Amino acid sequence: MATPETVHIGHGVPGAVQPSLLQGFPAATRPPGPPLAAHLPVARVQVETSLPHLDRPFDYSVPAELDQAAQAGVRVKVRFNGQELTGFIIERTTESDAGHTLVPLQKVISPVAVLTPAVRDLVNAVAARYAGTVNDVLRVAVPPRMARVEKDFLAAAVPEAAEAQRGTPTAGKTGQSTPGESGVVPGSSGEGGWAGYRNGPAFVRHLQEGGSPRAVFSPLQGYGQAAWPRLIAEAVAAVRASGRGALVVVPDYRDLDQLEQALLDVLPAPDIARLTADDGPTPRYRSFLRILAGSARVAIGTRSAAFAPVQDLGLVACWDDGNDLHIEQRSPYAHAREVLLLRADQEGTACLMAGHARSTELQRLVEAGWAMPVEAERALVRRTVPRVLNTADSFEQERDRLALVARLPGAAWRAAKEGLERGPVLVQVARAGYAPSLVCETCREPARCQSCRGPLAIGGASGSSAIPQCRWCSTPAPDWQCVHCSGRKLRKGATGVLRTAEELGRAFPGKAVITSSGDQVKAVVGTANALVVATIGAEPVAEAGYAAALLLDGDSLLRRENLRAGEDTVRRWFNAAALVRPASDGGLVVITATESVAVGALLRWDPAGYARRELELRMELQLPPAVRIASVTGPRTAVVHFTAAVEHQLEPSGVHLRTAGPAPVILTGSAAAQQGDDVRTLLFFPYGQAGAVTRVLRSTKAAAAAKRTEEPVQVRLDGVDVL
Repeated sequence: MATPETVHIGHGVPGAVQPSLLQGFPAATRPPGPPLAAHLPVARVQVETSLPHLDRPFDYSVPAELDQAAQAGVRVKVRFNGQELTGFIIERTTESDAGHTLVPLQKVISPVAVLTPAVRDLVNAVAARYAGTVNDVLRVAVPPRMARVEKDFLAAAVPEAAEAQRGTPTAGKTGQSTPGESGVVPGSSGEGGWAGYRNGPAFVRHLQEGGSPRAVFSPLQGYGQAAWPRLIAEAVAAVRASGRGALVVVPDYRDLDQLEQALLDVLPAPDIARLTADDGPTPRYRSFLRILAGSARVAIGTRSAAFAPVQDLGLVACWDDGNDLHIEQRSPYAHAREVLLLRADQEGTACLMAGHARSTELQRLVEAGWAMPVEAERALVRRTVPRVLNTADSFEQERDRLALVARLPGAAWRAAKEGLERGPVLVQVARAGYAPSLVCETCREPARCQSCRGPLAIGGASGSSAIPQCRWCSTPAPDWQCVHCSGRKLRKGATGVLRTAEELGRAFPGKAVITSSGDQVKAVVGTANALVVATIGAEPVAEAGYAAALLLDGDSLLRRENLRAGEDTVRRWFNAAALVRPASDGGLVVITATESVAVGALLRWDPAGYARRELELRMELQLPPAVRIASVTGPRTAVVHFTAAVEHQLEPSGVHLRTAGPAPVILTGSAAAQQGDDVRTLLFFPYGQAGAVTRVLRSTKAAAAAKRTEEPVQVRLDGVDVL
């Protein structure tokens, strides 16, 4: 095992002590050190460092005075390469293979073992899957320490420990339970809303009996008593009835609030803990400690909650796995869905992946037999979902010759007018702002900033009177002039949510218009007859469902240059349509997009069929998720050398990568103003060879970081935005 005195060998770490210098001291003249722990005197510490070639445990000696506190999983301070760094004790051992005197631990920051063995194994598995470093994953898995919260936690634990020694039952105080004492509301763990879904009742019964089934679930409704939060809460209640814990991950705080409310209807409040950065570091760490101690057995939260240390975990669940918010924004960019799948496999738990639409990744699990589909019977579909109308079909085109060119065709206008007589009407818009893109009125060329060549837009609520400004550098352009035709007048290239709300307000005078977008996202709306204009993903939930929904800008969503444009658009359509009342109550969804497979999936309400077809095409073309993909980005020379080194190491094992590139990286947004000459190479490889490929990627990245002969490259696996 490596130690901090030896890390410089072959790694270029300055200032480290040579092992020969330590070994050169006679035993009688070596500097005296503190007395060591009599039992397990060696601690293996994962030191927090950003260098890939130092991503491994190092051996330290345990002073006798720290013997009791320095247990596996606690935070410590150590001396490393002349610096004082923090880390986690991975384990205690009897001896080290370093062959020289070890540096002692400096301090135990806290006696609370925040890194449990199960989470530690999960962190290692996630780092291996994404060719990342353990420290990068630990940063997400264990929240920052809040000293005051920890002090209160330790003070509360002392009387409970004393009561336990006297034999006083503490299950009611800690929340720990046996199969007969879970605290579940009577009758709450039955089949409930799962009865109309094929394989649904069997899944819930299996959970309640202590089993570990795996399912891909497609609920129909997003509001009311039959909404997805209620159904997931029933599954969690079934797991708690068996005496086990549960973990549920959702995309954002709005979904989290809905889920928490549904869980409070079937479980006692102390049994639930929420983990999300939106609540702030103190409440988050307090919830983390409650879960760690077992006083809360149900953890709910956003993506980082996938690492929650739930005791006796029985179920992991994820809602709307296709949402980009499930992807960690820092290296190694792990997806919460994959983290939960790894955890279900390692801990042998039940697994529930749910969403109104179905991602191709989940369809792959279904077709491989890893999970069973839980889908609604067609009779339930007909009773529950709204009627869907496409303004681009032949019947509507005969009635309205401008249906293909108008942004709000006649059928959509009539649906909004009639729907406003019965309740709120949802209008889904693709773009935020007022006029998110502008073009020259004369030649129709995109309007560009004279400073950085970024796109001009009008994003404020002041509307057409606002001064255009660059979306990249925010430079105003009051005296803009077209470089192609010298024109000075601008017109909208696309219409944002604010402009749409303004136009609808004039079209329906006297009706309230509510907007939900950007930093003004609304979670719920009431039952008032109002127009609710929202960007994709920001649709509020209506208490009694929407009377109608207009899905605008469908063609612009489908025409994006992205492999997942169709899949993502279908997911957004289904999420919005699920908020509308059933057809029997007059619910109507109007979609303004040309005929396509994606539109047909919504018309038939068949998300599984669309996912099946999409996966078949990906398998035929050998594109993700039929295969895995790694992107290597950086300067051309560094990328070429890195790719060649990976292929050379894989050659003896018979693994042959399919490569594409190197090709220039085309950036969008503000980063494009500073983009350099970076290139990207894509590596495609099958799942059966993924273990060997990711190991080589990690080792090659570590070796390159140690040599420091070239600029670093970024290695990212399974990125959804690289194709």
